[in-house]
Amino acid sequence: MATQHSRAAARFMIAPSVVLLLAWMLIPLGMTIWFSLLRYNLLMPGENPFVGFENYSYFLSDPAFQTAVINTLLLVGGVLLITVCGGIGLAVLLDQPMWGTGIVRIMVISPFFVMPTVSALVWKNMFMNPVNGLFAYVADVLGLPAYDFLTAAPLASIIGIVSWQWLPFATLILLTAMQSLDSEQLEAAEMDGASSWSRFYYIKLPHLARAITVVILIQTIFLLSIFAEIYVTTAGGPGNASINLTYLVFQESLQRYDVGTASAGGVVAIILANIVAIFLMRMIGKNLDA
Repeated sequence: MATQHSRAAARFMIAPSVVLLLAWMLIPLGMTIWFSLLRYNLLMPGENPFVGFENYSYFLSDPAFQTAVINTLLLVGGVLLITVCGGIGLAVLLDQPMWGTGIVRIMVISPFFVMPTVSALVWKNMFMNPVNGLFAYVADVLGLPAYDFLTAAPLASIIGIVSWQWLPFATLILLTAMQSLDSEQLEAAEMDGASSWSRFYYIKLPHLARAITVVILIQTIFLLSIFAEIYVTTAGGPGNASINLTYLVFQESLQRYDVGTASAGGVVAIILANIVAIFLMRMIGKNLDA
């Protein structure tokens, strides 16, 4: 009886926070869905007729939509490939005994604490500027023509910038997992004559499997909503070469003032993000069960 009373009291105490959390999530989502069913343009106040799924049809038939979806997938896939592979490599290197290990680890992790807008500005003006950037200076020293990264390869440039930001996160998670590996296994394999590559491939890499899936899940959730780097560096251009779903919704809402279409785009983006999240969660679940 006392146990039932304690459970009821616990539920009563938790209820306000749960209700607040649900309201925090469901009210904006409900308003977004409602606005997506209206012809709601800020340039025509007071004229918000109900149009059903017309905004969805317009958004999905927009020529920029297909490009935005492809760019979003390329952006997420490219960053994940670089950060996971680079994170594994850095984790293996940082796991080795060396002088100044703490300082090196802090320097490797520090880019993750730089704000995305600041990071994008630094890369745009100090590194990738074709006139006075660092890369242009190196090209001039080598006698090569300067390369305008943000014009000639905008999406690849953004992938590089975002990868630089998220590589420390992947390294930190994978390094933590690497340090939990039992050293006796490595010592036994070394005594049996296993090479460095064999010890990495058959012992270290399987041990990192769970950490890799966690890195992929967390990064994917955030990478699907990348905005600041695109806004600061290329503004989705040239043309639509570097636009993603988040930036396309921004264009509809704050540049064309079409709240209805932007809301429809937001709902579509939420659906796609949840599909990806469910797929990744199932992949992680299988990994953990194994």
